[in-house]
Amino acid sequence: QLPAQTGVRPPNPSLPIANGNHQTSHSCCSVVMFTRVKPSDFHYLKVIGKGSFGKVGATRHRQSGSLYAVKVLQKQQRHVMVERSVLLKGLQHPFLVGFHFSFQTSHTLFFVLDYINGGEMFYHLQREGAFPEPRATFYSAEMASALSYLHSLNIVCRDLKPENILLDRGGHVVLTDFGLCKEGVSVGGTMQTFCGTSEYLAPEVLLGHAYSGAVDWWGLGSALYEILHGLPPFYSRSKAEMFENIVQAPLQLRRSAELQGHTFFLSINWDDLPARKVPPPFIPNLVCVLCDVRYFDPEFTLLPVPASLGLSDMLGDVANGAFPGFSYMPPAEVGVAEP
Repeated sequence: QLPAQTGVRPPNPSLPIANGNHQTSHSCCSVVMFTRVKPSDFHYLKVIGKGSFGKVGATRHRQSGSLYAVKVLQKQQRHVMVERSVLLKGLQHPFLVGFHFSFQTSHTLFFVLDYINGGEMFYHLQREGAFPEPRATFYSAEMASALSYLHSLNIVCRDLKPENILLDRGGHVVLTDFGLCKEGVSVGGTMQTFCGTSEYLAPEVLLGHAYSGAVDWWGLGSALYEILHGLPPFYSRSKAEMFENIVQAPLQLRRSAELQGHTFFLSINWDDLPARKVPPPFIPNLVCVLCDVRYFDPEFTLLPVPASLGLSDMLGDVANGAFPGFSYMPPAEVGVAEP
């Protein structure tokens, strides 16, 4: 049941770790081979996101003209090597964000990712309150497809929530932020680390029990409930009350095959879904499909750039510092400029 409190919940950052496909390119007019990447290679256009991890900026590569999202983190963040490791798996799925480079300066770490500008699902929920059932069905199906793919790689997400779910310019789901993922979890494997985001924690996590990848299906159910009703299923302004609700409420988890066969998903062709042949129920109305930021919260986009990204050492050269092995350059990354 929904709690007595009403209204849109505030964003809730993920709890820290106690111990841890791509949008298609447009026609090109020039091709640039990247040999090394540093902060000054980019023109920082807008801040498009922020959280306990740091900030995300929309950027344009000065030489190629390509647009990217650059995630900027301070070096004290402990989960960055987990996220880097997951991104370097070469995730090839239409509903997972694409990774291009990582580099660092003396104080700062950078992930260069696909620029996805349809906005966070959380932002759309704040504007609309909730989504009609066909739209919720479509989004949850694409999220389920992405989670199934991660599980096939023995990766458990552990932090699925509307703040980490983006919409691309075509209206499809794109999952991002893999800092709380756990790798190497095979079928039947368990974990013990207490981590995640309060509203979406599964009962076994709260109770300190060993838990499996099924926590992702709990997270999917919680996210689905929220996009249908506007609040997570056990939300309360009192964390103690919310945790008590989560632990006491019964839930029958389903295997992925059973989920796909559920009557709620009768409208979904699961073979067409990863091929992006299922038409989205909502397509962002973008004047400029590449540079429009209207679906990002003005709380982010009105911040000064690049000072708000903490780029005091932006013009500095790349450095290894305290995170040896963080920087990554693919063998033949090609940048594509706009016509």
